[in-house]
Amino acid sequence: MRLMRRVLVALFLSLGMIFLSLLQTRPEQPVERHVSPAHKQLVHKYVHSVLEGQCHPRDSREKLLAHFLSSSKAIHPFLWNDEQLPDDLFLHPPPFGFKGLKVKVQELLKLLPAPDSGPLPEKVSGKCQRCVVIGNGGILKGLELGQLIDRFDTIIRLNSGPLGEFSTDVGNRTSIRMSYPEGTPLHWADTDPHVVFVAVVYKTVDLSWISAMIKKLRVPLWDWFFFWQRVPKKIPIDPSRFRLLNPHVIRETAFSFLKYPQPRQHLWGWDQNVPTLGVSALNLASLLCDEVSLVGFGYNLSQQGVPLHYYDHLPMTVMQQQKMHNVGKETQLLHKLVKEGIITDLTGGIHCSFCSS
Repeated sequence: MRLMRRVLVALFLSLGMIFLSLLQTRPEQPVERHVSPAHKQLVHKYVHSVLEGQCHPRDSREKLLAHFLSSSKAIHPFLWNDEQLPDDLFLHPPPFGFKGLKVKVQELLKLLPAPDSGPLPEKVSGKCQRCVVIGNGGILKGLELGQLIDRFDTIIRLNSGPLGEFSTDVGNRTSIRMSYPEGTPLHWADTDPHVVFVAVVYKTVDLSWISAMIKKLRVPLWDWFFFWQRVPKKIPIDPSRFRLLNPHVIRETAFSFLKYPQPRQHLWGWDQNVPTLGVSALNLASLLCDEVSLVGFGYNLSQQGVPLHYYDHLPMTVMQQQKMHNVGKETQLLHKLVKEGIITDLTGGIHCSFCSS
């Protein structure tokens, strides 16, 4: 029965890979975003005000906890080598835990650094830190925020969000590249010597992928059936620069902040109770930095002519085809966080604090 289930899941995922391949290779109709000089100036003025204003220690994290949790035990953002793993880490399957995967997790952690490596070695001790989480939204196109983004203390990029020709809009620096396996860049573009890669586990076989990526090997043949993207051949960073995200970060995001129901097991499919990587990155940023800002966030599905990403020509309507995440619920959460001053939205895709009425 278990073998049959795995075969069915593999078949389902293989069909999904074919569908995604067809979707990604279909001809793209150019979708452009035109930004007026007046709006660009308004955005730049607002980002300057955030960067030059007073930084408040632990501001975003304490406000998050005050709004959503009456009490909360400390969450460590990453799992480390030679660290005692708490039992509640194995209560739920990925992405909310590592149920049934204790041995595999321990084997993977042997490849990772010890806790004394710290989350970000370049962090200046005692300095109030500002994080910016860079979404991949098309709202970034044409705003030319690159130089201002590079002034933040910690810069978190998601999945394969590219730099290079897009650096005028998104900057050149990267402190953290946070990704699930298939979202990993096939061609590494981050050149910062201290860049950290944060691996996020969404399914059981992702552990094999992360291990293969660190060792610069292929995933086992059977596990390969569960992926729609190959392991990058070259990731020019040392194993000491890899981090494994603590699933408690995703659990807190889903159940405490988004108020999703507890996970239920399915043969396939989801309950739309899995947070997007962007909202999970926001929570991670609150654990690493004192103040948290967002750029490139916001899916306005009514604006069908707006590009989905800053780096391609896909239309906004593509988001309607995904079934894993509850984009509407997340938008409501982000709107609340921005409006109440817990985080700042520098590009105004969630809630435009700087827009004229």
